[in-house]
Amino acid sequence: MKTQEDVFKFLQEIMAEMFELAPEDIVPTANLSTDLDIDSIDAVDLMVRLRELTGKRINPEDFKNARTIQDVVDTVHRITSA
Repeated sequence: MKTQEDVFKFLQEIMAEMFELAPEDIVPTANLSTDLDIDSIDAVDLMVRLRELTGKRINPEDFKNARTIQDVVDTVHRITSA
């Protein structure tokens, strides 16, 4: 994934599939817990899926402070660009 936009589109697709969310609800400013109802178990499932799809090791600490979709995009972009 080259750009943050690529990461966002990728994340939007897998989150819509995994959590049965409407893609239009998955916007950069959406709060994971209050807007999208993503809990800690869902977050772990998402990290596992991201690791499978990117082939990159994802440390849970990297996502500890992620609160919005943009936070996740930034983290995934940093990990996949390294």
